[in-house]
Amino acid sequence: MANGMGSLYIGASGLQNSQNALNTTANNLANADTKGYVRQQVLFADRDYVTFKGAAISKQQAGLGLAIADVIHTRDYFLDKYYRTENGRQAFYETNYMAIQDVQEFFQEMEGEQFQEGLEDLWRSFEEFSKAPEEEINQNLVVQKSSVFIERAQGIFKNMREYQSRINIKVREGIDRINELGHMIQDLNQQIMRIESGGVETAMTLRDERDNALDELSSLAKVEFREGVNGAVSVRLENVEFLDEIHVFEVGTLEDELTGFVTPYWPQLSDLGKGNYTPMFDLGIDISPELNSDIGELKALVLSRGDRMATYRDVTGVPADRYNDDAGMSTMLSAEAEFDQFIHEIITAVNDIYSPTTRATFVGADGKTYDNVRVWDEANAAVGKDGVKPGRELFVRRDVDRYTEVAATDGTIYYVYNEEDSIDTSKMYTIQNVMVNPDLLEVESGMPYLKPGGQGEPDRAMAQRLSELWEKKEYTVNANDTNKCTLKEYYQRMIGGIGTKGNVYQGMATDLSGEVAAIDNNRQQVFGVSSDEELQNMIKYQSAYNAASRFINVISEMLEHLVTRL
Repeated sequence: MANGMGSLYIGASGLQNSQNALNTTANNLANADTKGYVRQQVLFADRDYVTFKGAAISKQQAGLGLAIADVIHTRDYFLDKYYRTENGRQAFYETNYMAIQDVQEFFQEMEGEQFQEGLEDLWRSFEEFSKAPEEEINQNLVVQKSSVFIERAQGIFKNMREYQSRINIKVREGIDRINELGHMIQDLNQQIMRIESGGVETAMTLRDERDNALDELSSLAKVEFREGVNGAVSVRLENVEFLDEIHVFEVGTLEDELTGFVTPYWPQLSDLGKGNYTPMFDLGIDISPELNSDIGELKALVLSRGDRMATYRDVTGVPADRYNDDAGMSTMLSAEAEFDQFIHEIITAVNDIYSPTTRATFVGADGKTYDNVRVWDEANAAVGKDGVKPGRELFVRRDVDRYTEVAATDGTIYYVYNEEDSIDTSKMYTIQNVMVNPDLLEVESGMPYLKPGGQGEPDRAMAQRLSELWEKKEYTVNANDTNKCTLKEYYQRMIGGIGTKGNVYQGMATDLSGEVAAIDNNRQQVFGVSSDEELQNMIKYQSAYNAASRFINVISEMLEHLVTRL
């Protein structure tokens, strides 16, 4: 009788555990499309056996039924690590490619026609001027087309700088999101440790949320993670400890007073009071997959934006290695520098023809020695109809005159050229600091076109040099560009270089996107929910439930027979 009644408990354990397994399967099916959900797998085991009688050869034992040994929450550590590395790398190249695309749109407004047309119109105006420099209509045409050219160039440059500011907002948002994810993971760590401390329950849903947060974090920066025996995950970000069981070492923001650009840095490793800070990203390391230095959307944003607003000084005369380690690394800095160099070359070349300079050494009336300085080349310079000296330049700096008048000890008047300053942008011929000479807009006879010496003849040779200026192969886009090009070719070569860089980023992003998808598919084979497999399990557990039910019916009938008949 005892064995008979005990058999009912065996059947009950089958019913109970089959029902629990069905509930687990139903939960898997309900979350089949839930992002990051890890399927739960039921493992069954025998309950303990009761030994009734010992013997030399065998023992008489009775089983106590079925038990759920564990509900597995399976992930592959190595696949997770591989996925998060490649996910961050794909985000890095995708972000760089998007920045390149936006820069191309700035340069190629209306498919590149607006600025390209303005450039060609400026060249044609000099062509017309070379045919008849004395004609006011040709002089006015040069001034008009120069104004349009500068306006369009400044419009493009303004858009690029505004885009830098928009990237800066994304950088700030990325830093905030990293810190938010850090606190989220730490909070989940605490909850998981509390739930699992008894060794009975696994905090599966919380672990799924934590893994999703780690996946997102991996797209923002380079992540290293490890799980301790207590279930808490510690994270290193860009080779620096980011969070442990107790602390979250937030990423700080250091804002530049001039530009407003923020730089992510590690407050715990810095001493701002002494002017020392440790940036989050070591940009001195070459960008390379071998060095794992090409990972994370935030790093791509910081690189694309750059740390300043560039001018031609960031590319003109800069050696290739220094350019590649500085402005050349940044999409925006390289585009701004190369474009500003293009405008600078046009402006200075045109100005040097309208108002040429030569070298001179003299002592000023104030006793100051001027050694080998640039002065207005009066002997070879054209002048306007009004005879004003020195001859006017076509493009002027907003706050600096081209020359300073200086009297020598012998009474000679020199017009000393005010050199461009390598630091003070107000003294440079940069896009944002130049405009068409307002004197030429107001004084119709002010444009230099007459031969020197007061002969009153048009200086056709000077006008011809302006026309031929566009065909001279004297220019390079940057230090990596070894072949000289003309001003006509410069713009197309610059745009082509940006496009080539964009194609490289696009190719890397596309290839990595496929690789990330393949790795994620492999992860899904480990922890993803297969509807077909879960339906098979459901049929299996339902059959097991039915079998346990039949078993109980048989035992019940047997007991009834024993009680009522015997």
